[in-house]
Amino acid sequence: MSSFTNEIIRFIDKNFEQLGDISLRIWNFAELPLEEKRSSAILQEYLADNCFDLTIGLAGMDTAFLASWGSGSPVIGLLGEFDALPEMSQHISSEKKPIIEGAPGHACGHNLLGTGMAGAAVAVKELLKKHSLPGTIRFYGCPAEETMYGKIKMDEEHLFDDADICLSWHPKDGNAVSNFIHSAMVSLQFNFKGKAAHAAQSPEHGRSALDAVELMNVGANYLREHMIREARIHYVITNGGGRPNVVPSTAESWYYVRAPYKEQLDELVQRLIDVSRGAALMTGTQVSHEILSGCHNTVLNDSLNRLLYSSMTRIPVPAWSEEELEFAAKLQATVGKDLLREAISSYEITESEGQILHNKVAPLRSRPVFLAASTDVSNVSKTVPTAQVFTCCMPLGTPGHSWQVTASVGSSIGQKGMSYAAKVVADAAMVLFTKPTEVQNAQREFARRQEKISS
Repeated sequence: MSSFTNEIIRFIDKNFEQLGDISLRIWNFAELPLEEKRSSAILQEYLADNCFDLTIGLAGMDTAFLASWGSGSPVIGLLGEFDALPEMSQHISSEKKPIIEGAPGHACGHNLLGTGMAGAAVAVKELLKKHSLPGTIRFYGCPAEETMYGKIKMDEEHLFDDADICLSWHPKDGNAVSNFIHSAMVSLQFNFKGKAAHAAQSPEHGRSALDAVELMNVGANYLREHMIREARIHYVITNGGGRPNVVPSTAESWYYVRAPYKEQLDELVQRLIDVSRGAALMTGTQVSHEILSGCHNTVLNDSLNRLLYSSMTRIPVPAWSEEELEFAAKLQATVGKDLLREAISSYEITESEGQILHNKVAPLRSRPVFLAASTDVSNVSKTVPTAQVFTCCMPLGTPGHSWQVTASVGSSIGQKGMSYAAKVVADAAMVLFTKPTEVQNAQREFARRQEKISS
């Protein structure tokens, strides 16, 4: 046990009610990406009340902010998110029951994520102050993770460059160090321009932009057979024309493309762009594309993962009450058995199968697990040594971005998982502040990986 572990546990437990209240208020706000004004403000207020200096409106985003306390090295950054998802409104109920039909909801648990990291930052600040230790603790208020925007723009503005280490966490259905490589991803829009005509009287004079969109989608679907199986292509048609009796002169589609590594992604995106050009050629239209956003694949740091695992295993996991287990069992019952097995196996926490709420820490895997999902945390990981943990905030096997998540992360289950995460990250941060060799080890490993990537 580190010399600060017990102090961290006592501090977070003492402030559990306040942190729970903040997380529940953000859960109720349920604000979409870049609209998180109240959610961002309440975290700013909490950190300012605890003597952090604030810089608001970073990288052109009103809801992005930096809260900092202390001076000198090391500089340890904690990453916080607070955006919700559309159409995921849900009561804290084991039955699907939107608070407002079609309204947003916290189906990814970011109400807990931001609050937990803010709580960890304040806990670290209190210990640095109490023991007169040098160093700077930062909280990065990162909006718009769900649209792969916030940290990417912050990284482009070099806001993480002078940090020595960044740490984070994410609500999940199990307790584990995130030894997971999230996929690289690009979000891009294709715009086709054709020629309008009367669809019945003179269709021969028209050049349908919608035909081009549909032919591109056909080509993209054939492309799936000839790409690596870990890659993903998914799309929606965002403009398909106005009326059936007018040949559409404009049409538009929006694609997400994913692959395990950035270089694989770049190749696949180029092939998709070629498909769009083929569709334009076939229809006599013109096509252009715009990169909306994109993220790197995760650059793991084994040194930091071992450090976080050590903190996870020395801090007690949450103890679940009978009421929480009963509620979780009812939620879990709403998920099909196939989905349960798939959700558990995708993260390779198979030893937890059969449980309702995870009550252990999954072993630190000797090899990383590839995930099809993406996160803008990966862009931070390519700039500064970064690591994160997952903690149990929902029943095992709960599918992400679901109403079941919204219900669970608004309950005491989510708040207990948040408290555990705050303790773990604060404990690991204090080791970094007091053991310079741990920071150096992480930075040396990061430099070696960067060298390998560039070569």
